[in-house]
Amino acid sequence: MTTKRDCIVTIELGTNAVRVLAFDIAGTMIGSLKGSYPTFHSQPDYSEQDPEQIFITMLYVLKNLLTEQIHPKKYKVNCICFSASMHSVLAIDKKGVPLGNAITWADNRGKKEAQELNRSPLSKKFYQATGTPIHPMSPLVKIKWMKNHEKEQFAKTSKFISIKTYIIQQLTGEYLIDYSLASATGLMNIQQMKWDTDALYYAGIKTDRLPTLAPVFASPGPFKKEYQTLLGLTSSTKILLGSSDGCLATIGSGVWGDSKAVVTIEDSGAVRVIGNKIMRDEKRRLFNYVITENCYVFGGPTNNGGLIFEWFANQFGYFNRPFDLEHSIGELISEAEKVEAGSGGLLFLPYLLGERAPIWNPNAKGVYFGVNIKHERQHFIRATIEGILYEIYSISKLLEEHRAIKSLAVHGSFATIPFCTQLLADICNKPVSLRKNSDSVAFGTFLLSATEMGIYKNLAEAVKAVPTPELYTPQKQQHSNYMKYFKIFERLSTKLADEFEDISDLQ
Repeated sequence: MTTKRDCIVTIELGTNAVRVLAFDIAGTMIGSLKGSYPTFHSQPDYSEQDPEQIFITMLYVLKNLLTEQIHPKKYKVNCICFSASMHSVLAIDKKGVPLGNAITWADNRGKKEAQELNRSPLSKKFYQATGTPIHPMSPLVKIKWMKNHEKEQFAKTSKFISIKTYIIQQLTGEYLIDYSLASATGLMNIQQMKWDTDALYYAGIKTDRLPTLAPVFASPGPFKKEYQTLLGLTSSTKILLGSSDGCLATIGSGVWGDSKAVVTIEDSGAVRVIGNKIMRDEKRRLFNYVITENCYVFGGPTNNGGLIFEWFANQFGYFNRPFDLEHSIGELISEAEKVEAGSGGLLFLPYLLGERAPIWNPNAKGVYFGVNIKHERQHFIRATIEGILYEIYSISKLLEEHRAIKSLAVHGSFATIPFCTQLLADICNKPVSLRKNSDSVAFGTFLLSATEMGIYKNLAEAVKAVPTPELYTPQKQQHSNYMKYFKIFERLSTKLADEFEDISDLQ
């Protein structure tokens, strides 16, 4: 039985930061803290993170939130629920010790393995079984790459796990992965809800080298006693596996059923819809991820979201305040607002990290196109923003081949900048809803937890609790202008494929 002094804590293991939030039983946020950690790029195509650093950061942030904001207010932590970014792979030995860094979603080292697999008949078979497009992001491909190129480490590996599995095992001693996160690995059969035999054979592993599959509502058991003491918790505090950040952002944005999609632009980005059937895309360009049985999130991801504008800000932004990236971004946005739609004919392909949907080309590169003598700094700023949003629009167009989308909801630090939200409405020619002062991943995690606790009958009912957002309406004349430039953007994205590959080979 819950009381008004009960609370739910959500932990999001994001790409570059852990975000810990607390909600009371009514869904009001009562505390939040964030801690950052780096991603290492030791070579082109490599993206890695230190799992110990992530665990220590998570533990530090969680302890501080509880000590400073929750325990003093006499709240009782009823439940702690996790979300995490997808596609990470960490190799561990028999004692659970990492055999190196975790490989993140952005890592493209397996692109040759992915290309070979895409050319084989197995590609269609795997996509139909797992719902995950063949791409270096996929743990299926990452493990195959390890087998081919790091034979000694591959042989020493007792298990291949996700970052979230590692964190939960550290806290509880159990190796579990939820169906939702597992459905993004390319290794799980989403129709049978078990590890796929053919995919495992291709990767060269058996089920004992993967964590145990479990529902998103499952609990791995209580915190180890040392962490109960450290965090001021009891054995009655329940841990829930939770889901992936993308699935929970969809729920937390109020997207359920037909006609509405959610756009996430944080470090990476995605456009997603939700339904009770698996979506079949003959060209294998869309993902299908499980929330629960007969409930799927499908859509397309981009590697190149807000992280690309942060790159631009770090290279070319103003830093009147030392190390203040947020201030620098604000100054750049102010400059971009002075330029008309279309950036004076300057286009930007934002593929600094290769690309997933819709072109699925890990060799893709960033390009400024159409530069002339009249272009100034402000044109490059606006073109960078427009390029990121053109890519989002290209994914939404792909989704609309399968489902009519009448409106969008947005989530993520880049998408919720008002200037960017309005541009998105204009480019997509759809109304865009924005929830102020709330993290959709965290709120979706709260709704999942509250459903498990019986506060809501099911997730469909829980989604109705999402507050009414602010609405941005499209300007049709602006949309018409943008479409003239988008047609060129779209053509360039595929026309330059040979050049992308050639320059990748030179690197």
